[in-house]
Amino acid sequence: MPHDHPPLPDEGGDRRLWIATGANILLTVAQIVAGLFSGSLALIADAIHNLSDAISLVLALVARRIARRPADAAMTFGYGRAEVVAALINYTTLITLSIWLAFEGVMRLFDPQDVEGWTVVIVAGIALAVDTLTAFLTLRMAKHSMNIRAAFLHNLADALGSVAVIVAGTLILLYDWRLIDPIVTLGISAYILWHAASEIMPVIRILMMGSPDQPTAEDVLGALRALPDVVDVHHLHLWYMQEDEIALEAHIVQAGQDDRLRKSAKALLADRFNIHHSVIEVEPADDACEDVPTIGH
Repeated sequence: MPHDHPPLPDEGGDRRLWIATGANILLTVAQIVAGLFSGSLALIADAIHNLSDAISLVLALVARRIARRPADAAMTFGYGRAEVVAALINYTTLITLSIWLAFEGVMRLFDPQDVEGWTVVIVAGIALAVDTLTAFLTLRMAKHSMNIRAAFLHNLADALGSVAVIVAGTLILLYDWRLIDPIVTLGISAYILWHAASEIMPVIRILMMGSPDQPTAEDVLGALRALPDVVDVHHLHLWYMQEDEIALEAHIVQAGQDDRLRKSAKALLADRFNIHHSVIEVEPADDACEDVPTIGH
């Protein structure tokens, strides 16, 4: 069902995203330098992931701006799906990065490298602070936008990855256990892959014009058929126009000639299912479509 919560004001949301982007770019540079100096693959992996965070935030900002544009002759449904496309790009990037990190981690298992523990711990501690701040800045917006939620997941994964890197650096300092670095890298990779793979499916569903989980097509079909004077409903299409907006198209076969049926159907869809964009074609029973599917076309 669509969210009823008011969106975050555009100016406040954009400002938070710009602050988060700047913090992640600075952190990426610091982590790459420190990772090269210390020899820590986990730290460089975290830096690359932070860079993807910054890119994901910029992409989220651009998508938000595009999504605000009104409908025009080129995009008659508007530009709201720009945020869905941005989410798809972000999740795909996360999956690609996780696979690359897993490959590098496995290579390091067979060839452990010397790692400067103190550098790893200090820089990872700074990264944890920045990642936590960034996640906090995007938390409120993430509740209402899969675009921002994708960027938020980038930062949440980084925060947890920074904790893991701190643990790895500490174990290297205490026990000179160099294998912990690729082990932590593999753990970060698995966590990112699990989350991104699960979050990307709803995004694909919207882009494929899939129907929502709630209400189901069967729920809507049953409610329309229960209206007075309705003989049948067919050619039903139910899909997401964008993340929080559901649309419906259907043919309703009418027994009588009540001109109010279309209005009643639209009111039912809006009040019961929160569907405000509907196209209803009313057909008389003696001139209805024949041999057509109930759902689809």
